[in-house]
Amino acid sequence: MFEEEKFVIKGLEGKRCLSGELKTPGAKNAVLKVLAAALLFKDEVNLANVPDIEDVSRMLELLEDLGVVVEKNSPGTYRLITTDINSSDISVEISKRLRASIVLTGPLLGRLGRAAFPHPGGCVIGKRPIDFTLEGFISLGASLTEETECYVITAPVDGLQGTEIFFKTQSVTSTENFMMAAVLARGKTILKNSALEPEVVSLGEFLNDCGARIEGLGTSTITIYGGELLSGQGKVYVTIPDRIAAGSFIVLAALTAEDVLVTDCRPDHLDALIYILRSMGVQLEVTDSSVRIRGRQPTFKAVDIKTHEYPGFPTDLQAPLAVLLTQSEGSSFIFETIFENRLQYLDSISRMGAEVKVIDAHRALLTGPSKLEGKEVASPDLRAGLAYVIAAIIASGESVVHNVYYIDRGYERLEESLQAIGVDIKRVQ
Repeated sequence: MFEEEKFVIKGLEGKRCLSGELKTPGAKNAVLKVLAAALLFKDEVNLANVPDIEDVSRMLELLEDLGVVVEKNSPGTYRLITTDINSSDISVEISKRLRASIVLTGPLLGRLGRAAFPHPGGCVIGKRPIDFTLEGFISLGASLTEETECYVITAPVDGLQGTEIFFKTQSVTSTENFMMAAVLARGKTILKNSALEPEVVSLGEFLNDCGARIEGLGTSTITIYGGELLSGQGKVYVTIPDRIAAGSFIVLAALTAEDVLVTDCRPDHLDALIYILRSMGVQLEVTDSSVRIRGRQPTFKAVDIKTHEYPGFPTDLQAPLAVLLTQSEGSSFIFETIFENRLQYLDSISRMGAEVKVIDAHRALLTGPSKLEGKEVASPDLRAGLAYVIAAIIASGESVVHNVYYIDRGYERLEESLQAIGVDIKRVQ
């Protein structure tokens, strides 16, 4: 079982001695939504640069349960045959471990007129209610019933009807879900206060390439004109670089690099992080597709960060950056605005020696620099797990990071990437 695996890491005691290349994988949060969008296609979907991570494996299992034929042609390359979608019941067991399973509901409703799904699972980082998702489908004309283990949403006989939906708060998942549902709805759907994330734009552009009519991608107002099933023949979706993985690697390199090059990334998707790092004094050499960090930085300046929807500072980079803040001169303030309880991981960072004051569920104060010591910790979620790995690398002594399964959900063979630049990290049972 993946839950039984752990990382054993020997710390560098603050030395900046790592060198080599860290290649950015394909974006988890982009490819999962394109996989779900396969249900909108009458023939096939071809994908490249697909990361080999747990969440992708779970999504492929869900699609196979619904009737999709999955062919893996080579590492990172898949062909999904979608001619016979024969079920609208999303697996309860798999969905409990994959929050992104919720984005299957929009395409299923559009194609089959029905979707049955449990309350989705994923990382435990606070409340993530799906009430608005249910309300949105009702506004598109669907009806809702609750059964023992799941919700059942049913479209009218003549299909979903385009409408206008305003998001109370920007939501990537809701924007993508309703955008996909609207592709097969009747008439025009307008989504206001939509998410601006690159993953939303990437999904919409691919759907347009395959026959959809979506306008306003990258803006807060997206308009979708409903039509027929899409065709993917002759098209290949190449997964965009994972900006969260790239950002995490850059933070690690800022702390440990003698000379580390983060490649195959999109620095223009990381403007907020790059701005903050430079304000801290980190020296970065940025190109269109790479970021280089050399070990010239003696100290870091404390900064305050506030997470925000794109293009603001990503909540998924808050935990990795917090480790850097523990090594900065002075006091840094973290204001987590997206999820409550996402600061719980700071208890373990504090046990490692960081000076941390958690003010409430959304705010914390970190004062540095602090010498960290290796400890035994358990990953509570994907991003905190990666933060623990970074903390363990800069600490003195040995650390053990449990619940590697969470990290595997979003980072492809992380230990191999880190070993290649000189990190003493082992995966053990």
